[in-house]
Amino acid sequence: MREEFRKEMALLQETLTIQAKAAATAMSRAADSLRDANLGLAEAVIDADAQIDFLERNLDEMGISLLARQAPVASDLRTVVSALRLASTLERMGDLARHVAYIARGRFPQTATDGSAYDLLTKMADEAAKAGAKMATLVQTQDMSLAAEIEQDDEVLDALHRQSFELVLNESNNLTRQDVVDVVLLGRFLERYGDHAVSVARRMTFLVTGLTPERDSSAPGTEEEMLGRLAD
Repeated sequence: MREEFRKEMALLQETLTIQAKAAATAMSRAADSLRDANLGLAEAVIDADAQIDFLERNLDEMGISLLARQAPVASDLRTVVSALRLASTLERMGDLARHVAYIARGRFPQTATDGSAYDLLTKMADEAAKAGAKMATLVQTQDMSLAAEIEQDDEVLDALHRQSFELVLNESNNLTRQDVVDVVLLGRFLERYGDHAVSVARRMTFLVTGLTPERDSSAPGTEEEMLGRLAD
């Protein structure tokens, strides 16, 4: 019975790694489709999102089954609960990459934007793809140095996101209405992808160490946290 339990736990972790890699690949391809107006890549990202969703459902079923049948304790329980939460976050990362790909596909054969807006958004997309790659490696290797890097790198994405608002509000840029919509949406999708990578990093830190990472008390926090404070 115990050997079977270990096999199921190993399968759970393996499936989580597969989903993490899929979410990272989705953003990497979405970034390329945005940069190069590559219709084939954009459609590949959109089509592949169904597999990320399928993996989430699989992980949910495996996790719930393990909790119900095996009643894991200590680190095993932490692994199962973390996997359930990580699966949901990774599914959302796949959705965000798909949203980027939708915009790239919708503007084909042109790029979504040009000029300074193009430069800014492709840089954001590259940073998001880098975060995704580190996130997938972290899930696979549990290398905690990557968790710290993801947290630090997210500051770059946040700064670029702020620049996107400055770009939109600067009337001298002469952006069309479509440009404004694309900059705002793409900036949001890419910034949130980075936030979710940070969420994965923090969850992996808890999984490995059993400790919840400390957060900067001066930071505004996520929208969910801010809404929670308002509700208190």
